[in-house]
Amino acid sequence: MIDKPEHNALRSPDSAPSVATRAEMDAYLAEIRKRPSVISAGRLIFALDATASRRPTWDMACQLQAQMFEEVRTIGGLSVQLVYYRGLDECRASKWISRPEHLSGLMEKIDCRMGHTQIEKILAHSQRETGLLRVNALVFVGDAIEENPDELAHQAGELGRLEVPVFMFQEGNDREAERAFRDIARLTRGAYCRFDTGAARQLAELLRAVAAYAAGGMTALAARQDASAIKLLGQLK
Repeated sequence: MIDKPEHNALRSPDSAPSVATRAEMDAYLAEIRKRPSVISAGRLIFALDATASRRPTWDMACQLQAQMFEEVRTIGGLSVQLVYYRGLDECRASKWISRPEHLSGLMEKIDCRMGHTQIEKILAHSQRETGLLRVNALVFVGDAIEENPDELAHQAGELGRLEVPVFMFQEGNDREAERAFRDIARLTRGAYCRFDTGAARQLAELLRAVAAYAAGGMTALAARQDASAIKLLGQLK
């Protein structure tokens, strides 16, 4: 059950599980492929910077994330995995979730803490996830970068090779962050957009547009015909 919320639902993408045998891995993948609810739904990784500077937008994202699910209700459904980082070395990922109330419950338990950006971990984690079962899109919402842009570019290039577009949504006007975010979007054939602090409506439209893309591709995104969809369509290749 991908929807069952648990107290330990969040796990570190960098914590290595015990090595499975080839037979165990084949059996696991065969089981996944038998689940129509997973296969038919688009898969979206929703990644957030949860460091202290992001507290106002984290609260806003908690309120808006349900709209991603509502957007795709008639398209084919959406499974979302929440990934966030905070503190000096904490980066965690949830199970895959297909009900908005379960994602809301997880997000409401998380508080923002001072720390450094860990975008490289998110990109590497997304590579591993799509290696198990295709990820249709990665959304990242953040306001800063404190990592080596060249290393981020390398990880982004790998995601581009795997055909996972990254949608980088920047809060604020940090120029270094903008350059790095634009590069990640370009290398993955995704898109970059900036929104103003406290712009709930703007962020909500962007999240709904990407959800439509994850669930129904370019056709579903084009059908929305709003400013956010047009902004993303102009960048996607």
